Amino acid sequence: MPLRVTAIWLLLLFVAVINGAIRETFMTPLLGVQTAHIVSTALLCAAIFMVAWFSISWIGPKTGREALSIGIQWAVLTVAFEFLAGHYVFGNSWESLLADYNLFHGRIWVLVLLANLLAPLWAFRRMRSA
Repeated sequence: MPLRVTAIWLLLLFVAVINGAIRETFMTPLLGVQTAHIVSTALLCAAIFMVAWFSISWIGPKTGREALSIGIQWAVLTVAFEFLAGHYVFGNSWESLLADYNLFHGRIWVLVLLANLLAPLWAFRRMRSA
């Protein structure tokens, strides 16, 4: 299961990069920075739930606890990538990276982490009830 969890997270990473490219190329010029950020975050959260829905049976958690564990792993991988690659690969300052988590300034990136955390459990429960 760990390889499948990581494989799907890599798919989510790809989806997030495409989402960011679309945001910067199309949304920001049309909507402005803040509105584009909000729309992009909402679309990425929806994509995370959709990927979880389509992949949860392949990943194969047996219990809700295992599904939540998948979400925890996805959230930890996302934060690690965001900060480590963001700082060491893309050269962003720690302050600018932390700024995306400041809800008081309208930055709602934390919703992506919540989607990563909760989507596998949601998908597992939906799968079990279907």
